[in-house]
Amino acid sequence: MAELKNDLLLRALLRQPVERTPVWMMRQAGRYLPEYRAVRTQAGSFMDLCQNPELACEVTLQPLDRFPLDAAILFSDILTIPDAMGLGLYFEQGEGPKFERPVRDTAAIQALPVPDVGSDLRYVTDAVSLIRRELGGRVPLIGFSGSPWTLATYMVEGGSSKTFSTIKGLLYDQPQALHTLLDKTAQAVIAYLNAQVEAGAQALMIFDTWGGALSPSAYREFSLRYAHQIADGLIRERDGRRVPVVFFTKGGGQWLEDMAAIGVDGLGLDWTTDIGDARRRVGDRVALQGNLDPSTLYASPAVIREEVATILASFGKGSGHVFNLGHGIHPEVNPEHAGAMIAAVHELSPAYHQAS
Repeated sequence: MAELKNDLLLRALLRQPVERTPVWMMRQAGRYLPEYRAVRTQAGSFMDLCQNPELACEVTLQPLDRFPLDAAILFSDILTIPDAMGLGLYFEQGEGPKFERPVRDTAAIQALPVPDVGSDLRYVTDAVSLIRRELGGRVPLIGFSGSPWTLATYMVEGGSSKTFSTIKGLLYDQPQALHTLLDKTAQAVIAYLNAQVEAGAQALMIFDTWGGALSPSAYREFSLRYAHQIADGLIRERDGRRVPVVFFTKGGGQWLEDMAAIGVDGLGLDWTTDIGDARRRVGDRVALQGNLDPSTLYASPAVIREEVATILASFGKGSGHVFNLGHGIHPEVNPEHAGAMIAAVHELSPAYHQAS
């Protein structure tokens, strides 16, 4: 593999000195880019795109050809693991992902196979290897997975949900059945992320998109516990370099201290948490990633610059900050506005990294 030319992301996640704040965007390869939509049409379906390593590589690299970003993130989907477990993933127009065979009782959960990453998810690791090679050391490659809790919401509900009533019914009425599902899913996530590292991923993200739907006690028992299990099971060094791990719970700002204690290198923040307050709460235990409200990118470039300046000032001087959105970029955003955000980080952040 080519030597890494830009390691700002890796250094910032390890709270090492950097010249400026690194920046990338969640969902940076996606529907807001016309070039992505063209490849998506060529692929035939979203999952066909995910399962084609060459096309997944192409769309992963598209935002890097357009913007001076400091990381690439594998183009895939969090639901690849439950799909490999045989639940029958499909997508309905306007309704998002659905499963033909959701698991809702102990018998179904116990019968659920742990996927063989080497065969069932080979298309993902093939994509990672290809992307890493094609990057040629430009920037680090981030691999990712959904958290066990977030994956389980889809596996039990059969799709997305506003109330999570089915899985919460399982949580409160049959907690041991849910623990069995979460443990099995955690084992799959560990194997999946480690395979991504072996294939070339240089940093990892765990997306706990629906952790914020839980009560504090349920969050700790049914989400954070399994994120901790994953952090303990991951490959943390490869080719003589640390592989940083970032954990992101949307709506999880009230639990930052607990999240910082599970052994990850960084925490993702959504836009509902002030990043300066978050830094004061976690100290130097973890780096912080975030956290511009994605809807800010509908505003003018001047306003976007002001909001970037506010977040940089709130975090303050020193390393340990990776600039990002507080969630994925919206598909209707003008790409030029994403470019304005990135340019503002490049222009404004060096002042926070000058030696005092």
